[in-house]
Amino acid sequence: MSENYVDIMLQSLKKKEQVLKAIIDENLKQREILEDVKGDADAFDATVEAKAVLIEQLDQLDSGFEKLFARMKEELEGNKEKYADQIREIQRYIRSVTDKSVEIQAQEARNKDLMTSKFAGIKKQVKTLRKSSAVASEYYRTMARLNYVDPQFMDGKH
Repeated sequence: MSENYVDIMLQSLKKKEQVLKAIIDENLKQREILEDVKGDADAFDATVEAKAVLIEQLDQLDSGFEKLFARMKEELEGNKEKYADQIREIQRYIRSVTDKSVEIQAQEARNKDLMTSKFAGIKKQVKTLRKSSAVASEYYRTMARLNYVDPQFMDGKH
């Protein structure tokens, strides 16, 4: 029965590794969208939603793993020789998961910087457009006043 739990823990870690790889892929998609001058906001939103689903899966996997580990901790510590291969494999997956988590954190930081600079650029464009619009409006008002001729009294004798 205990070996089944250890196998389930390994499967959980394998699944977690796959989910983390999927998050890394979504982060790469986000980066491409953010680096693209004509980045599609809908595509970016889709990646955010996909990541939210993946993060929810991670939470469930973590919760399940922690419960299993709490149940198996004494058994694993008490019978290290019996579970030596599985323990090494669990440790390998934990290192892999940790590495992927660090990679994701770095990607998130880069994407945040890209997003900040992109929003700053958009804000600058909006400001420029507002100024241009104001200048154009003022120009048209000025031109309308220049072409206006006050009514004049004309003598009908000439």
